[in-house]
Amino acid sequence: MTQIRIGDAARFLAVSDDTVRRWIDAGILARSRDASGRAVVEALELARLAQRNAVLPGDPSDIGRSARNRFVGIVTGIILDTVMAQVELQCGPHRVVSLMSSEAVRDLGLEQGSVAIAVVKATTVIIETPAGKA
Repeated sequence: MTQIRIGDAARFLAVSDDTVRRWIDAGILARSRDASGRAVVEALELARLAQRNAVLPGDPSDIGRSARNRFVGIVTGIILDTVMAQVELQCGPHRVVSLMSSEAVRDLGLEQGSVAIAVVKATTVIIETPAGKA
């Protein structure tokens, strides 16, 4: 089972090291020691905690759709030319970039600060692992 050091766990959850230690003290996460004696948590337990704690903004569109990968966020950038546009959203800790027609940007009324939903439906999703983990 993969073990993750406290500082790395904090970065994955976007909290402080002290918060992870408080969760360990409160019994929310179990701590163990790696071969070097450093405090670690089990990766699967950390992933499950991240899932439980994920607070996503509600989808304001109220539209049913088959795509499950929906990210509600705020438009942080638009690069617009006569035909195409690049729209950047910040969806929680995730940056999502979409290329679309300039006409679509105008029709949707997108501007910096707009609330928007990125819907991703893809047949290909690439998963990578850190070097040396394969």
